[in-house]
Amino acid sequence: MVLLYDPARCTGCRYCELACSYKHYGVLDFGKARRHVIFDPEHVLFEAVQCGHCEEPVCASVCPTEALKKDEETGWVLINPMRCIGCRSCVVSCPAGVPWFDEELKVAVKCDFCDGDPWCAKYCSAQAIQVMPREEALELMRRIYGV
Repeated sequence: MVLLYDPARCTGCRYCELACSYKHYGVLDFGKARRHVIFDPEHVLFEAVQCGHCEEPVCASVCPTEALKKDEETGWVLINPMRCIGCRSCVVSCPAGVPWFDEELKVAVKCDFCDGDPWCAKYCSAQAIQVMPREEALELMRRIYGV
């Protein structure tokens, strides 16, 4: 399963960020969200900064303690906070700039798909974030964008 984001549907309400921070920290704090929405004035739309759970994640390949692993069954790239030493290698290596260092926890954090029930999608009233199988999402992207 993957999160598919449609910028044409996003209203910029940022409820997805609040849902994420509440799910993981119990607070409504944009700064603690593991996904972000930013406004792109050039294209006049909102862009998502979220983990794509890459096929070959660079963040996992540079982790010296193997704290980041791609789950073969789900396809999600997850961080084991017990193995993370806070070196931030994953933070600087991710081409999308997704993992961030949590100063309070002293570990890197990123989307963990909310253990299979992603709150960002659940609370997106515009349905700009949808959960679907990876193959279905890739096919949809091919049809829409020709990739």
